[in-house]
Amino acid sequence: MTAELRDELDRIAAQAPARIDACASPEEVEALRVEYVGTKGSITRINKLLREVPADQRPGLGKRVGEVRSLVLQKLQEAGQKFQVEDGAGRQRIDITLPGRTFLLGRRHPLTIALDRITSIFSDMGFTVADGPEIESEYYNFEALNMPPDHPARDMTDTYYVAPQWPLRSQTSPVQVREMEKRRPPVRIIVPGKVYRNEDVSARAMNQFFQVEGLYVDRNVTFADLKGTLETFCRRFFPPKTRVRFRPSYFPFTEPSTEVDVSCILCNGSGCRVCKYAGWLEILGAGMVDPNVFGFVDYDPEEYNGFAFGMGIDRTTMMRYGVDDIRHFWENDMRFLSQFE
Repeated sequence: MTAELRDELDRIAAQAPARIDACASPEEVEALRVEYVGTKGSITRINKLLREVPADQRPGLGKRVGEVRSLVLQKLQEAGQKFQVEDGAGRQRIDITLPGRTFLLGRRHPLTIALDRITSIFSDMGFTVADGPEIESEYYNFEALNMPPDHPARDMTDTYYVAPQWPLRSQTSPVQVREMEKRRPPVRIIVPGKVYRNEDVSARAMNQFFQVEGLYVDRNVTFADLKGTLETFCRRFFPPKTRVRFRPSYFPFTEPSTEVDVSCILCNGSGCRVCKYAGWLEILGAGMVDPNVFGFVDYDPEEYNGFAFGMGIDRTTMMRYGVDDIRHFWENDMRFLSQFE
């Protein structure tokens, strides 16, 4: 078998250069390329048969395969260059009559589109954008938000820790405290960013997601101001027929507190797996800032008050676009992501 393969290689080495030199068109060059070194070409076939050659004869035959392959590839390259159209200066000329190559254009992620819209709405209402670290101290993530070490509210958010006393933030609320430490009222900010919670992943929940925190502190801020702000946001962000409702709730850093629901766009309120067949989906929590929080930033609660809110951008975006599974945003499927403008 070894002798037969070597004879075939010798025949290719003797015949291929002349055959390639005789090509009269690029198509003929391509045909010989396929014949010799294509997926089913003769040299490729011989290379695959090396595994059946006795081990002591394999190195010598393998070396010969490489030599013949290199010879054929060099001749094919030289023949291909013959047919390149050149201008008078010896430079390759571009045929401007040929259609150009189509390049795929990148698209913004639907969460980015939604976040830009959210930021625009709140900017129109006088809010500015603030930012903070994703790895937080327990002080900012819990204690300064009225959650001391023994507070049961810490169990409400199963937290990831990167080191003792250094969690991945479970909400963007710590930036409230950081910003109030830097400035005196009035404070009117939103804080977009990624947060992390050790939760089961489902059609409506992820263990990492984006959130927008809002804070407004000044003199004579009322719950009516909070309600009006959030109703204005919902009216401008969601489809026109979306209904909004406020429910009493509890958060350790606001009192009184409320949760805001919107009617499920996916089922028009009739019930589905995303809204857990309730017809409503909770999109944010809010309330008046607890006076205890002001104590950590040296604000006088007798002089100032305010409201805060936090919403999950992923779930809010689901309702804006009628997406039935929050996991679609994280799967990087271009068929899904390219639908949004």
